This record gives sequence, C-alpha cells and structure tokens, in this order.
Amino acid sequence: MSRKHRKKWIKEIAAQQIERLFELAESVSDARPELSDRYVHLAKRIGMRHRVRIPAHLKHKMCKHCEKYLVPGRTCRIRLSGTCVVVTCLSCNRQIRYPYHGNNHTPNPK
Repeated sequence: MSRKHRKKWIKEIAAQQIERLFELAESVSDARPELSDRYVHLAKRIGMRHRVRIPAHLKHKMCKHCEKYLVPGRTCRIRLSGTCVVVTCLSCNRQIRYPYHGNNHTPNPK
C-alpha cells in the first residue's frame, strides 16, 4: 500500500471514529453527561491529530470553548435572532452563532 493510499485510509477511519463517538455521546447523554463530554473531547482530538474536519452537523452539537456535548434544554439554550441561531452553553455561558436561512425573506421581484 502506498503512502498516499495509507494516509487516505487513515483519514477515513478517523472520520468514522468521530461519527461513532458522537453517536455514543448522544446515546449516553441522559444517564452520564460527563462521559458524553469525554467522547466529544476524544472526537476533537482525533480530528486534530489526523487533520480531519468534524462535519458541521456534529460541530453544532459541541461547545467550541469548553468541549461539552450540547443537548438543547439541558446543557444549552437555543434562540433565533434575526438571521442567526444563537446557542448559549450553560456551563461556560459562551454564545455560538450560526447563520439561519428561514422562510421569512421575500423573493426578489423580477
């Protein structure tokens, strides 16, 4: 196996591990929230070590600042503010903003 193929193979495995760790974090978040935070921390470390991006749909489930697993209503508060989704982590009180494209804008007349 060439070096290029090995690197690609390792990155694919790392991406699968990140997905699996987020699945495990979701499954144990009710009973053991500290374990779900550990899974998120491990997923971030794997991504950094192997230079693999965490997908956006998973990145929205973790706090960038304290690396906690975010569960709406329990560990975070979610608000819609104009064109942004504002997620407030309840452990570190930091706010994370994501763009929001709702159906509230009118189409341009032609």
